[in-house]
Amino acid sequence: MAEFLVIRLGADTDSLASWIAVDSNGMRRSPPITGQLDEAAKDVGNRTVIVLVPAGDSSTLTVDLPARGARLRAALPFALEEQVADEIEHLHFAPGIRFSSGRLPVAVVTHDKMVEWLGRLDEAGIRATQLIPENHGLAYVPNTLSLFAAEGQVMFNNGAELQFVMQDVRPSDALVAAGVLDDEGQPEDGDAGSRHLLVYCEPTDEQQFEHDWTALRHELDSVDINLLPDGVLPRLAVTVASGVGINLLQGRYGEKTDVGAVFRPWRLAALLLLTLGVLSLAGKAVDYYRLTSEESELKAQFTTEYRKIRPDDTREVMDPLGTVTSIRRGMGGTASAAPVFLPSLQQLALAMQEGEDAEIQAIAYRAGVIDVRLTAPDVATLDRIRKSVSESARFTASIQSTDQVGGRVNSRIQIREAGS
Repeated sequence: MAEFLVIRLGADTDSLASWIAVDSNGMRRSPPITGQLDEAAKDVGNRTVIVLVPAGDSSTLTVDLPARGARLRAALPFALEEQVADEIEHLHFAPGIRFSSGRLPVAVVTHDKMVEWLGRLDEAGIRATQLIPENHGLAYVPNTLSLFAAEGQVMFNNGAELQFVMQDVRPSDALVAAGVLDDEGQPEDGDAGSRHLLVYCEPTDEQQFEHDWTALRHELDSVDINLLPDGVLPRLAVTVASGVGINLLQGRYGEKTDVGAVFRPWRLAALLLLTLGVLSLAGKAVDYYRLTSEESELKAQFTTEYRKIRPDDTREVMDPLGTVTSIRRGMGGTASAAPVFLPSLQQLALAMQEGEDAEIQAIAYRAGVIDVRLTAPDVATLDRIRKSVSESARFTASIQSTDQVGGRVNSRIQIREAGS
């Protein structure tokens, strides 16, 4: 369960502060304490700090502005310029959560006050996560008029979108300002708003406004008065601890991400990862240098051998593989052509001795296969030549075709290496 230390600042630097510890369920964790601000720092511990600033130093307005994020913050001063008395460059605008109507509540305070409050907290060694106008501690109750009457001021909201603070007035004056009553203290004609008033006040204020309460009970449907024997802070604290209120720490006053703090726990892992990356790059650089050197040496060796084959070609060899292919084509076949072609011709010459009347017409060689076109007096002569070639054990011969032309036989014999 989250715990909060809610600190209420005094009206000026000489005023005492008050503080109380509460939890997110609205339960008190300590009695309210009044003292110097630096004394409150001792009670922070692991609690989240919420600071309530004087209600009279801020105002809360509403605006119908659909923008969001940075665009919203940039547009707010101009959208509310006519509703504020000071120059907009002197003011800080903090948007809240939109109402169901779509209108946006905006807390407005001077930059001078923001600097003063933050300076007081910093001097006391207190780091706040939220800075909220104290009148936002008066919770919105649907269909109910809510009112704080204490310490010479009246805080009011109508349970919808209207809220304000007035100094040195009676509760009935606040209802007149809200349009609930007319100037004579009578209900406004045609008013469709709430007629139920929820009041929080200290015992002395309850007695001070006794005649006001009596008059209001005659004009409203109900007036429910709740006394605050421990002062206003406990009631304000439990409300803001539940998540109610506009946080003034936005925009230029918003929390800055400490990148160093985020990555500090990962320093060792990051250092190891960086070292691994550097070693990996260094290894790749060494491999690249070694491979480049080997390539240069191989290229030099190839060039030397190539010059022996083609001494007249002095151009730089850019593509060794392409050069080898060119040489193979220039020799009429693949690199294995010479070891196959010449022995096959020799075997064919021996076989032709078996048929003295046979004549070779043409010889072709491609991909390890020799095609021989020849003429012979008869088929028997062709068969003897075929058998003679095949008896070498290295080559096999086969008659592919025969054609009788006049008194001779035209034929095509194919010779290839045995087993291919």
